[in-house]
Amino acid sequence: MEWECAVVGAGAAGLSAALVLGRARRTTIVIDSGDPSNRASPVIGGLLGFDRRPPDDLYATGREELQAYPTVEYRRGEVLSGRTVDRGFELDVADGKPIRAKRVLLATGMSYCPPQLPGLAELWGTSVFQCPFCHGWEVRDQRLAALASGEAGMHGALMLRGWTDDVVLLTDGRKDLSPDELRVLEGAGVRVDDRRITELAGADGTLTHIAFADGTTLERDALLVEAPVRQRTPLAEQLGATCTPGPLGTEPLTIDDIHRTSEGGVFAAGDVCTEQPHIAGAIASGSQAAMIIVQSLLSDEFGLPYPPV
Repeated sequence: MEWECAVVGAGAAGLSAALVLGRARRTTIVIDSGDPSNRASPVIGGLLGFDRRPPDDLYATGREELQAYPTVEYRRGEVLSGRTVDRGFELDVADGKPIRAKRVLLATGMSYCPPQLPGLAELWGTSVFQCPFCHGWEVRDQRLAALASGEAGMHGALMLRGWTDDVVLLTDGRKDLSPDELRVLEGAGVRVDDRRITELAGADGTLTHIAFADGTTLERDALLVEAPVRQRTPLAEQLGATCTPGPLGTEPLTIDDIHRTSEGGVFAAGDVCTEQPHIAGAIASGSQAAMIIVQSLLSDEFGLPYPPV
């Protein structure tokens, strides 16, 4: 069977796209590796209708809604590789025959790359995080810290001031703040700590203190860190899509204003093509990409005017 669209990834963007494709009566297969980008977070923050609910609630609801549309098939599995073929694409999956499709939507999410510090992995997604809009409410009025240097450090620390008046900026030994930046931080009541960090310590999954190379510690309840995102697999490149390294150290897929990658039949939505991942934005981009995919298929079938690549 040749599907009209294969959606790779069943997080917020992939499920949103599959819903639109199903309602448009397009034969669609959704391949889900079961590893959403926000799986480490206990709750979703700031998503209308799902605020402070577990991410699994959102994904389970999305999968249930897809069952109403007979042209959509949901399949658990991992796409190992892919290639262009005559009139479309072919995807190799871990279990089963290759999947052929006229269009591919990449909604694979990204891998977050926080600092490699002892103790961080056990706290990631709860009291160590990279988005204050997603996690700030849960740590409001607590003792917070931001770990970064230079302009990024100043930005992160000042962002946290919206949630608490007790903020420390940790530079981990880097002294690259300008006099003007230091004055801004001092005026905002942010302390700057240049000690080298050796470990993040916690209890029951919650940060308690930060240990430094000089043997001292700093009590903190939560920590904001930089966590650039990287492509999870070489699939996009194999299908002809390209990445554009961003100023934040990220590598999002390059798309045009209607979610097409550099390979016209391959589309992308969600975290995989943005420098600033956000679940509400992923849902919106999945819906938008699906509407364009439907139009591209109608262009092939009936000559519907469709923007050239």
